[in-house]
Amino acid sequence: MKIDKEIWGKTSCGKEIYLYTITNNSGAYVKLSSIGAGIVSAVVPDKDGNLADVVLGYPDPMSYFGDGPCAGKIPGRYANRIAKGKFTLDGKEYDLPVNNGPNHLHGGPDGFQNKVWESRTDGDAVEFLYDAEDGEMGYPGALKATARYEWTEENELRLTLVAESDAPTIINLTNHAYFNLNGEGNGDILAHTLRLNASEYLPTDDSLIPLGESRPVAGTPMDFVNEKALGRDINEDFPALKYGKGYDNCWVIDGAEPGQLQQAACLYSPESGRELTVYTTQPGVQVYTGNWLSGCPMGKCGRSYNDYEGVAIECQNYPDAPNKEDYPCAVLRPGEVYEQAIIFAFSVK
Repeated sequence: MKIDKEIWGKTSCGKEIYLYTITNNSGAYVKLSSIGAGIVSAVVPDKDGNLADVVLGYPDPMSYFGDGPCAGKIPGRYANRIAKGKFTLDGKEYDLPVNNGPNHLHGGPDGFQNKVWESRTDGDAVEFLYDAEDGEMGYPGALKATARYEWTEENELRLTLVAESDAPTIINLTNHAYFNLNGEGNGDILAHTLRLNASEYLPTDDSLIPLGESRPVAGTPMDFVNEKALGRDINEDFPALKYGKGYDNCWVIDGAEPGQLQQAACLYSPESGRELTVYTTQPGVQVYTGNWLSGCPMGKCGRSYNDYEGVAIECQNYPDAPNKEDYPCAVLRPGEVYEQAIIFAFSVK
């Protein structure tokens, strides 16, 4: 395994931005950036052994700051949506910035994804560290977050997310990479097939806040228990698909147990033969079919991406969990350690 580190650019304040490249013995590699501890590239073989970059991203590091898609980065302190930017913890109500319709999204406009994290190599891994101040974006507690990436000889990208806080707070971390298994810039992902280890999903209101209880996917366009093309039902007259202009929902991972790795999803491109299997310790998986990619910064392919040119598979806690007593607990208290894992395993078939 080989790790290369380079200065990718500097912020307006002069802070250096680092780009890391981890290459395994077969020549497959990933690129990671200290902006949002993000995945910039994953270059893996197709069924004929041809390498291509299957992660959407930008050639200019400055494009990663404040981009609408949150491409490849780790959003926080709370990924996904919190209704009306409010939650109550230990009897005190907290107000967060509203930046997505009536709701708070991905930690707010100045969330973790728009910060330059500290970084270092550690053996064959790259680690990113971000210290969030007490009160940052309205969240209580000074929080230390670490994202550790490892790239294996088997073309698995392993991400471990760890956090500790000096006061009670809420947390939900994930990675927001968009995948196109034909190679970024090579058309839409609607012919990709997806299988989810999830027999229930979370219905939402029209602002994509979960209504409460999960519902069975059986008999609905949300059913990916057996693999099917992402585009097969995407235009159905169904509330979830109308609200989001495509898929942008959280599925409940079957058999999820705290600390236990579970298969969440399997994405496959019949055209390239590439397959991506995602494993996680998280209880839910948000699938977002890139419904609003148009207008994003210029991509690595030399143009802005169009809608549906990438799919994000975001393993995480449920949206708005701090306001839903029956959802998995999102609270992190002093002395506790938040630790979650996500594995993106690439292969061919």
